[in-house]
Amino acid sequence: MREKTCCFTGHREVPQCEKERLYRVLYTEISALIKKGVTIFRCGGARGFDTMAALAVLDIKKLNPEISLIVDVPCRNQHLNWNEEEREAMEYIMSVADKVNVLSPRYYNGCMQYRNRYMVERSAYLIAYQTKATGGSAYTVLYAKEQGLTVIKI
Repeated sequence: MREKTCCFTGHREVPQCEKERLYRVLYTEISALIKKGVTIFRCGGARGFDTMAALAVLDIKKLNPEISLIVDVPCRNQHLNWNEEEREAMEYIMSVADKVNVLSPRYYNGCMQYRNRYMVERSAYLIAYQTKATGGSAYTVLYAKEQGLTVIKI
């Protein structure tokens, strides 16, 4: 199933002025992958870009019910300290996702990186919103390239 799977990585903070454009590009790239036979989309359950990607998949799923959204959460209750809007969005996403994997019962140093590697190792494509040369998204893009994924930077 790896060849039919795409995962996402991106920053937790998305500038307000970028959100509409980024969502349109996400929608277009996800739709193009569906035309190539991708049917499984893995989201990391984080604030910002992950939430936006999951919502785009869910919107597209209304027209393409054969696709699946899997949320790979690094640790239980990671979203409980987020603001109310972010928390409600992730609770909604997790309630309607096709599957939710909780990778650790509690937070530990490195659980986010483990989640990113977990998604990459189960995917053939990565859609990335990466504007910095360092950090979690940069690490994930580099790891995906090392693993032979097709990386789509938006």
